[in-house]
Amino acid sequence: MNCIVLGATKGMGRALTRALVARGDTVCLLGRNQEALQKTARDLQVRGDLEQEPQTVLCDLEEPETFSKALDVAVMVLGEVNLVVITAGVFATQDVLDNDVRLAQQLMQVDFVQTIEFCEQAKERLLRNGGGTLCVFSSVAGDRGRAPSRVYGAAKAGLSTYLEALDHRYHQEGLRVLCVKPGFIRTSMTAGLAPPPFAGNADGVAKRVISAIDGQKPVVYAPAIWRWVMLVIRFLPRFIMRRSRF
Repeated sequence: MNCIVLGATKGMGRALTRALVARGDTVCLLGRNQEALQKTARDLQVRGDLEQEPQTVLCDLEEPETFSKALDVAVMVLGEVNLVVITAGVFATQDVLDNDVRLAQQLMQVDFVQTIEFCEQAKERLLRNGGGTLCVFSSVAGDRGRAPSRVYGAAKAGLSTYLEALDHRYHQEGLRVLCVKPGFIRTSMTAGLAPPPFAGNADGVAKRVISAIDGQKPVVYAPAIWRWVMLVIRFLPRFIMRRSRF
């Protein structure tokens, strides 16, 4: 496949991109830091034994004015695009957000509004090509309102709902939408946080996501056990949720 990846320089995005290249897919890397993009491209060239580095294009999820040009350049570089992946986003714990109103506003703007705007533009490029897969990283935090993640969870809940609606609207036109819902994953984003039970790793997430892409699944939890964990949490009575700290 020919793949556009926004957020390939860190964590889960880096692991997924490595896995795509390892199986022979062609990637174009989008990100906001040219140095990090070039470092990732060199890493992929060595790991994949490629003749040349993957192409890189500057694109910042915090700057919507960069979206259209970056996508157009990536499409021109790749020719036909089969897959667009979005792993970029903003994360902070609720304790931090409670003491930083501007960061909370930024998180909601980037993880919800601007991610959707990027999806809309990516969707148009895929549909022009006759269809393809739009793979977007949301979170289990959006499955139920929980006190320790009310702002981040709200943004991801909105994103997950949008992705489901997008799938409903354009499935018959050839667009496949995959909503990825990771639980706690050990990456630089979660460094310093105490890992809960069932914590996963980026390589494990990448493996599950690629399987879901190939299987044209609409939703995937990673690690897999989070599907059942969140099923239980969704059905817990409100009085228990009020007293819980998870």
